[in-house]
Amino acid sequence: MDKEEALGIDIAKEKFDVRMELNGKAKKRQFANNKSGYEMLSGWLQQMGVEHVHACMEATGTYGEGLAEYLYNVGHKVSVVNPARIKGHAQSQMKRHKTDELDAEVIRHFCETQVPEAWEPVKPEIKALRSLIRRRDDLITMHTQETNRLQSGELIESVRSSVLQMLKHLDEQIAELERQIEEHIDQHPDLKHQVELISSIPGIGERTAIKLVAELKNIGEYTNARSLAASVGVTPSQHKSGSSVNGASHISKVGNSTLRGAMWWPAVSAMQHNPIIRSFVKTLRKAKKHNFAIIIAVIRKLLHLVYGVIKNDSPFDPNWAMTKA
Repeated sequence: MDKEEALGIDIAKEKFDVRMELNGKAKKRQFANNKSGYEMLSGWLQQMGVEHVHACMEATGTYGEGLAEYLYNVGHKVSVVNPARIKGHAQSQMKRHKTDELDAEVIRHFCETQVPEAWEPVKPEIKALRSLIRRRDDLITMHTQETNRLQSGELIESVRSSVLQMLKHLDEQIAELERQIEEHIDQHPDLKHQVELISSIPGIGERTAIKLVAELKNIGEYTNARSLAASVGVTPSQHKSGSSVNGASHISKVGNSTLRGAMWWPAVSAMQHNPIIRSFVKTLRKAKKHNFAIIIAVIRKLLHLVYGVIKNDSPFDPNWAMTKA
């Protein structure tokens, strides 16, 4: 196989910047973040005689999914990397000025020197489930906006009528998507089994379990529970400067913000109904942790339990979980 050239990609909503070194010379371009742009990238690589690349990009929500899948399908190696790793690498290289072009070079250098693990697309059934859930959540957001508008009490009758019609339409669409999600889960036994395992954890309901299965790609493939929590962005991060200044620890916030939000109320519920979590919270309160820190710690603990039930292919067992707490 020909040598894989490291290709750094900095993704944005409308465009992406790429950077590569070929025979000691920097090569850089910018393309539209759409199918035409992907094909132009392939043409650019072919013009330079590059047959295989190891393409690296940051995990930035949905912006990079199309490009990652395209590069994978045409035979390139792809790595989708936690932005915290790229940031750490940039700091180690003393890169202080942030531009898209520089970001692409930092990612290229990270790719070349660290050789991150290969990425694979999500399974079609998970991708479909994710699409259904995201659409339902979008409609729920729209429903909330229209409801708030209706409750403002400042609408003329024609506008009020329009809002009521929209709410009715949204109710119908949300119900239809809920039906499709349930049907999709029933048609895929492996997904259904994962949902059942996760929802066996007190505090996590079926809706949250389905979202976790859809958004976390393949829970059993994470190397450990901490890496799963890191993908959601609830692992501790600490600022340090020199030997005498220490900043307070905080969550990294690098990861799936949608899941962080979705786990908030399950964490609150688990604090009341999950014996492992109740004991955990008691310890945190004795340590005088403030409420926000406790909630984040509970979310992290719940994700560890999620990893446990999936990895062990067994429903939640408080006795087993207590030994792993």
